[in-house]
Amino acid sequence: MTKVGRMKLGSQGLEVSAQGLGCMGMSAFYGPPKPDSDMIALIHHAIDSGVTFLDTSDMYGPFTNEILLGKALKGGMRESVELATKFGVNFADGKREVRGDPAYVRAACEASLKRLDIDCIDLYYQHRIDTRLPIEVTMGELKKLVEEGKIKYIGLSEASASTIRRAHAVHPITAVQLEWSLWTRDVEEEIVPTCRELGIGIVSYSPLGRGFLSSGPKMVDNLSKEDFRKYLPRFQPENLEHNKNIFERVNEMAARKGCSPSQLALAWVHHQGNDVCPIPGTTKIENLNQNIGALSVKLTPEEMTKLESFASADAVKGDRYGSMLTTFQYSDTPPLSSWKAE
Repeated sequence: MTKVGRMKLGSQGLEVSAQGLGCMGMSAFYGPPKPDSDMIALIHHAIDSGVTFLDTSDMYGPFTNEILLGKALKGGMRESVELATKFGVNFADGKREVRGDPAYVRAACEASLKRLDIDCIDLYYQHRIDTRLPIEVTMGELKKLVEEGKIKYIGLSEASASTIRRAHAVHPITAVQLEWSLWTRDVEEEIVPTCRELGIGIVSYSPLGRGFLSSGPKMVDNLSKEDFRKYLPRFQPENLEHNKNIFERVNEMAARKGCSPSQLALAWVHHQGNDVCPIPGTTKIENLNQNIGALSVKLTPEEMTKLESFASADAVKGDRYGSMLTTFQYSDTPPLSSWKAE
């Protein structure tokens, strides 16, 4: 089996496995929650295979995914992993609200530590940026949590280039999490170069296009009614018919290279640079093993260019998120002068 190497994520000292494991789908958003015992076995198998960078959030469930990870890391497993979780999306009165105020940041961190049953979070991300207040205000509290030993490293998710710069000026940002895959490449223009200039690691979520680059349009037929992918623009019938051409071409190239389409798509992300760590999610051990196999797929510059031509911006129909998730786009925060603490 392919060996999973190690990589430095960012320039603050965090070292993680060269590929991580996104844990969201085990508990939320992708259909009903999977049995704890199966998911704990999967997490243990991942760790034994060298995939030690585990990604969760308080909003997955909400809360149940962190509890699951807490159970999985009992019995000395905690020492073997780099654990990332996130805060910032609060569900109250049936509404979703993005929050980054200091009191909320602290309360969210304490609650995550408790659910995970740990003393310190390795990498703590702001899941979405609270555009009602300056990022400096949120970062000030995160910096205190680092000083108190409750978190080791700070990350941002779905932040704009200017927000990343401003946050990094308050306290070094270790990693920025963003959606990056063959068919989602808008981050390449500004956000990725900004991270590289500042020495910030890049964590790619949905590197397999939420499963589309693994199994193509047929995946939509198998989605349960609770699966939020059913409602994403790219998976609507009028767009899917067009987008299936991308999968077919990736699939043909994979067949010629003797790998699976998911391995080819994941290898493309790995070839973006040694500062990029993809975190494909799965709930099946055989898929996890296949994802690890992507690390041994080598691509030439010509193959990279060819792959990119299959999924150029005009070849992909539909936005990443629909109107239901408008708060989930890259966002900018107001200047510090416009916000006053109570």
